[in-house]
Formats: sequence, C-alpha cells, structure tokens
Amino acid sequence: MSVIVWITEGTWPACVDAAVTRATPDEEIVLLYVCDDTVPETAHGAFAGLLGRGHPERDPGHRIEVLSEAAAQELLDTAERHLGGPARQVLVRGRTERRVVEAATGADLLVCARDGDRSRLGPHSLGPMTRFVVDHAPCPVLLVWPEEAPPTELPPPPPPHGPGRHH
Repeated sequence: MSVIVWITEGTWPACVDAAVTRATPDEEIVLLYVCDDTVPETAHGAFAGLLGRGHPERDPGHRIEVLSEAAAQELLDTAERHLGGPARQVLVRGRTERRVVEAATGADLLVCARDGDRSRLGPHSLGPMTRFVVDHAPCPVLLVWPEEAPPTELPPPPPPHGPGRHH
C-alpha cells in the first residue's frame, strides 16, 4: 500500500503536505521525481550533428543529465526532510507524464498539484502533463492547489444551448 507524491519544482510542498494528512500509518509514502529526457536528447542530437560522435566526454546532453539528476536528488532530499518521516525516493528518466502514470500502477493514491493557470478555477489550471496524468492514472488522484485556491462564489454558468450545440 503506497501513496505516490509527484514531486515537481514549485508545487512539491503542497503535495507533500497533502500526503502527510491523507496517508495512513501503514501506507508507504513514495516521493517520485521524473527527469524528462527531452532537453538532454536535444542537446545530444545537436552536438552529434555538429561535431560528430567521437567525443562523449564533451557531449552536453550527458552533462545536462548529470546536472538534472543532481538537482532532482537534492529536491527529493528536501521533500523528504519536509515530510518529517521516512519515504522511499524514486528518481526515473523518460517522458514525465507517462512515467508518472507508470509509477502510479498499484498505488493507493497519487498526489499531484495544479500547474497551469492558477489564477482561476477550471480546466486551464492543469498543464498538459498533469491533465494526461489525471486522465490516465490507474489509481485515485488527489489534485491539490499549490497555494490558496482562487475565490469564487458559484461555478461558472453552463455553456449556451444554441443551434449546433449538443445536449
């Protein structure tokens, strides 16, 4: 039994706090960080295209991977200290949204934060990766606001039902 906490820059404290209040004593808390491969792969491709493949020690893609993993590990360590108790840290590489969904397989709960337009309620408060995760997660998802939710008195009105609109 586990609670997966998706750790991202800027929103992780709210996710960790939510996990602390939701996890039961018998549930393992897993702090998950995904190093996205897009930037290192792009840098590697540019380097190989311009200078050839004979100098792996100078490949900027490799250096970016090393630096991003070090920064990710530091963030995971900070999140675990914030948690105030033991957690299993998981650091993986790949397409972020797919790796999060993969990691959530078999979990009791996935905790993630809104990462889009946080100035108002609604679907735009989710970025594309978070939307994918929410839509495809194989377990319950707790979606938290990284700060106070925007104020609102009532939900927005339903869309108009005019010609060409389906009910």
